[in-house]
Amino acid sequence: MARRRIIAGNWKMNMTPSQAKELCATLKDLVANDAVDVVYCVPAIDITTVVEAVAGTNVKVGAENFYIEDKGAFTGEISAPMLKEAGVEYVIMGHSERRDIFGEDDILINAKVKKAFAAGLKPILCCGESLAVRKAGTYVDWVKRQITWDLYGVTADQVKELVIAYEPIWAIGTGETATADQAQEVCKMIRETIADLYDAATAEAVRIQYGGSMNAGNAAELLSKDDIDGGLIGGAALKPDFGQIVNA
Repeated sequence: MARRRIIAGNWKMNMTPSQAKELCATLKDLVANDAVDVVYCVPAIDITTVVEAVAGTNVKVGAENFYIEDKGAFTGEISAPMLKEAGVEYVIMGHSERRDIFGEDDILINAKVKKAFAAGLKPILCCGESLAVRKAGTYVDWVKRQITWDLYGVTADQVKELVIAYEPIWAIGTGETATADQAQEVCKMIRETIADLYDAATAEAVRIQYGGSMNAGNAAELLSKDDIDGGLIGGAALKPDFGQIVNA
């Protein structure tokens, strides 16, 4: 089956609301490709502004994080139902920065996957290895274990709707990029893991992004690989270059 390409921008902690509105205007015509799912994953403070700015376009809005409870005494947090009502369709979880800086483990990430689906949001589930794990040669087992834990108790029908983003940590924001063959190797392994956990149809349906310094120069080669269905873009998502990636 032909999987629909998905290019998502992870803005991280960038863009005030006014800057977000300006960026949406800059990118509007550059990302106008109805053959590709385009998602802006933006800081919570920008969500309302961006939802309004992309209304009537092909762009969907995603969030960068949320907490697993619907409401309550969780100062500073934001819930999945809040995101849903604000117009969010996708939400990132398991990003290496959330794992490493904020100590989020696979038990919490698994709960986030389930809560996102319960709220009607589509997860963009990140996985990937550090440079030390890559050099040790244990990266396949590492990523396989992340996927297995993060999807525990998630149904096949749900897995068909989520997006998995493979992000080698050593290639995020470093200027280093996994070669297209290195990226394909792990993305293929992720699809095989889904087939083992579920079935071939589920593995064929799930969309897998590459998320490690994809840019306008290397996007076409990466996206030409059989098991790479899109990109989770960091720094380049804040520039007109993002349009070139969408259309690569």
